[in-house]
Amino acid sequence: MDNKQNDKKGPQNRQTLVIFIIITLLTFAAMTFFSSMFMEARSKKITYTEFLDMVEKGEVKRVEITPTQINIEPKKQPSKFVEIIYYTGVLEDEDLLDKLDAKGIDYDGKIPDSRSTILDIIFVYVLPLVLIWIMFGFIMKRMSKGGGVMGVGKNNAKVYMDKETGVTFKDVAGQDEAKESLQEVVDFLHNPGKYTAIGAKLPKGALLVGPPGTGKTLLAKAVAGEAKVPFFSLAGSDFVEMFVGVGASRVRDLFKEAQKNAPCIIFIDEIDAIGKSRDSRYGGNDEREQTLNQLLAEMDGFDTAKGVMILAATNRPEILDKALLRPGRFDRRIIVDKPDLKGRLEVLKVHSKDVLMDDSVDLEEIAMATSGAVGSDLANMINEAAILAVKNGRRYVNQADLFESVEVVIAGKEKKDRVLSEKEKRTVAYHETGHALITALLKDAEPVQKITIVPRTMGSLGYVMQVPEEEKFLMSKDELMARLVTFFGGRAAEELVFHTVTTGASNDIEQATNIARAMVTRFGMSDKFGLMALESVESQYLDGRTVLNCGEETAAQIDGEVMAILRECYEKAKKLLSENMDVMKALADFLYEKETITGKQFMEIFHRVKGDSSEEECHTGSGAQES
Repeated sequence: MDNKQNDKKGPQNRQTLVIFIIITLLTFAAMTFFSSMFMEARSKKITYTEFLDMVEKGEVKRVEITPTQINIEPKKQPSKFVEIIYYTGVLEDEDLLDKLDAKGIDYDGKIPDSRSTILDIIFVYVLPLVLIWIMFGFIMKRMSKGGGVMGVGKNNAKVYMDKETGVTFKDVAGQDEAKESLQEVVDFLHNPGKYTAIGAKLPKGALLVGPPGTGKTLLAKAVAGEAKVPFFSLAGSDFVEMFVGVGASRVRDLFKEAQKNAPCIIFIDEIDAIGKSRDSRYGGNDEREQTLNQLLAEMDGFDTAKGVMILAATNRPEILDKALLRPGRFDRRIIVDKPDLKGRLEVLKVHSKDVLMDDSVDLEEIAMATSGAVGSDLANMINEAAILAVKNGRRYVNQADLFESVEVVIAGKEKKDRVLSEKEKRTVAYHETGHALITALLKDAEPVQKITIVPRTMGSLGYVMQVPEEEKFLMSKDELMARLVTFFGGRAAEELVFHTVTTGASNDIEQATNIARAMVTRFGMSDKFGLMALESVESQYLDGRTVLNCGEETAAQIDGEVMAILRECYEKAKKLLSENMDVMKALADFLYEKETITGKQFMEIFHRVKGDSSEEECHTGSGAQES
């Protein structure tokens, strides 16, 4: 083994010596060149006749006579920035000193000093070379550790050995289906024999797909923690550099290291950074495409029997290259979606296990109020509740802290320094009351949990918080229409009470337009277009951006159909509120005075003014209607 290492070091040492010699010669040539240029810039040769002429005209300040030349310092320099010394050759001129004395010019002779010459050589040539050699030696050491020029071509993966990830499936909640799919991978890494005996092969790769914050990276770490194998973790952007070919080199180095440590897991987060489709639709990049090509080649080239498993995560699967997604590369696509009610409850339990909570806490109620939240949102809510409890001087988190933290994450913190005028405050009170009253009057609307007109940091001047009574995965046309009417309740209340409208309904109008357009183009809920799909979703797990799949004439007709639906819902909202003006006034006055009321207080006032003691219409429902 030592002989092999010495054989490898021999050529490397010779190569380093050659590089040292080349750099030394280049440095010496460069210093000589620049030194001569500097000397030429500071000195200028003149003829002996020109020198005598300068003496006669009184232009000479001082003269230094050496055995080889005469150095002349003029009285007036041609430039303020560079001091120039003239020089000329030495001639046998017995009258020279008399002429210098006659003009009052200082003159002196110069005795050659060998020590000065040696010092000049040391400082001008030797010392810079020594400094360059020291710097070069330091750089070479860094290169030998980093692998390549400053380690550019070496992979930057974080390596977690054995149990160092510190994460297992117990730490991942709300993703039972994803854990079940990955449990098979763990079992294969532990007991490959029982699978190979029947002829099964370990999947080469699994792609974790889902919205941001759902726990894709956490799941990958949990797989490595459960399997107790080395875990190589890096992001897709770690491969890409400004130098073409570096990414491909890093891919090769990564797979070489992984095969040395097999069985192991390679995790590439945000793989869309290098796995983007190679067609011109999403733009081309030579470095990224070379990196992708090398990744495809490496995934084809390694043997699954060695136990190398590739996990990757993305929230943009639609832009990935088709060659990357085919079986034999990423054999499985594991959806890590937003958790349902049961999943949210499990996530809340996981993140609250180390948080001190009192007996009033009901996590199921919080899970119901956070429909659509992902794991990172729920973890943030628990943390915000704990911070709020400490801020209020309590040692335990209560239910009020948790609900307040939900509002902080959804709408931001209260803006206590923003003081609304009396007119604006009353306008917001009627606006939010209009939203809430519509929910009480419509049977398909979600019940009200809270109404507030306290401004929040995310821009809302007030909002109505609705909490559904049960988890829903489908919405009927009646429920969508009820939601549209609810969105327009705030604008309708403003018009009925103040006979004008404000900018407060901008968010309501935007959300209502999106729902109405989806009803027409995607849900087949339009009588005019029937079951025809007119839009497709491009970015399912991010912003849900849609693209029209129709001509310009049809697009104009879609706009007309959407406007008709919105107009119908707005008129219905105005009709409902105009028939219940006394209830709206009582609710708005109470909200104006208290600024924040609960759903229970809201329904008590509603039934008292309506004179209805029955609770049949009482809705008790997440969503927030912002002004």
